[in-house]
Amino acid sequence: MTHSVSARFGLGQIVRHLQAGFRGVVIDVDPVFAGQPGATGGISPNQPFYQVLALGPDGGFMAYASEDSLEHDPEQSILTRDAEQRYFTLDGNGHHAPRERAIH
Repeated sequence: MTHSVSARFGLGQIVRHLQAGFRGVVIDVDPVFAGQPGATGGISPNQPFYQVLALGPDGGFMAYASEDSLEHDPEQSILTRDAEQRYFTLDGNGHHAPRERAIH
């Protein structure tokens, strides 16, 4: 029997991490945790995990976050216009995608 998983967030969507507070753009989705067994601590590995290109005060960084730790960012104000044009494509629905891995 196959177990189907639906991701709450899509590629190019801007999200906010609930505990750490950083904001970023989803650039990849794994249906379940893709790391070493037991490496999630108390977080369930049986949920989607997202690679997020996050922006902080010291620049950008990659984060790997569980679905339960993220929420949609309604502000969508983390990118300066210059950064948006330099690093991302933008579709008609406002979804961002990295230029080197265009998804739309």
